[in-house]
Amino acid sequence: MRRATILRFVCLALCAFLLAPGPARARPVRVLYAGSLTDLMENDLGPAFSAATGLTFLGTPGGSTGLAHQIVANLRPADLFISASPRADALLMPPAAHKIDWYIVFARSPLVIGYAPQSRFAASLQRQPWYQVLQTPGLRLGRTDPELDPKGRLTLTLMRNAEAFYHQPGLAHAILGAPENPAQIRPEESLIGALQSGEIDVGIFYASETASLRIPSISLPEALAAAATYTAAIPTTAQNRAGAIAFLHFLLGPPGQARLRAHGLQTLKPRAVGAIAQIPPVLTSPTGD
Repeated sequence: MRRATILRFVCLALCAFLLAPGPARARPVRVLYAGSLTDLMENDLGPAFSAATGLTFLGTPGGSTGLAHQIVANLRPADLFISASPRADALLMPPAAHKIDWYIVFARSPLVIGYAPQSRFAASLQRQPWYQVLQTPGLRLGRTDPELDPKGRLTLTLMRNAEAFYHQPGLAHAILGAPENPAQIRPEESLIGALQSGEIDVGIFYASETASLRIPSISLPEALAAAATYTAAIPTTAQNRAGAIAFLHFLLGPPGQARLRAHGLQTLKPRAVGAIAQIPPVLTSPTGD
């Protein structure tokens, strides 16, 4: 990227923030985000944003649905909400609530089957159909709660679709048991850690997670393509709105988009939903053109 473009971008990203009163500039930018983005946010995008702007990034990962409920109940402050499903945003918009007026769709990532390379089931997963191996007695499968996290809900959809696709009636129950099987459910923010520590053999992840952390994975046919759709919104209760605008501008602009792709996400042309007229003008041209 040309130096002039970078400088123009950073100036636009900061302009709204620098117009804010001095005390506001001292506040951290509190970002509640989908736990599947933890590596991206904590090890790349967050630090890069802070280095480029001098603003403090303070991120909190979790299941998108659960985070949305916390915002509605005023249990956790958020300047920016980054979700893995528009369904989570719908919980925050009228008529359900009045916590956001709009959101921006910016990326997607399909589900994959990720597995621990040291697992005794790894060789079988490389040779046999995944849906057969996942029914093997003793295999420890991890997934997220469908009531709290979009990935958990998409996992149920994936397995139901797989029954028809592979002509395997009862496949979903054979692999998952009950929808909220406590033996399999893990918090969104700790599912990767459970796989890396050997607590589980296999997990249902987004492709971006396995690509970012170089976890062996099995891609699924497009006909089964359940995928995360990532969105971003600034809550009406944001205490550091100017900082949130700066972060979102960084995310949607060339530096953020390049980092999304480097972490395995499929970037999309940003698309706004809701009260579009209320979106800050600086966000309508994230590249600075």
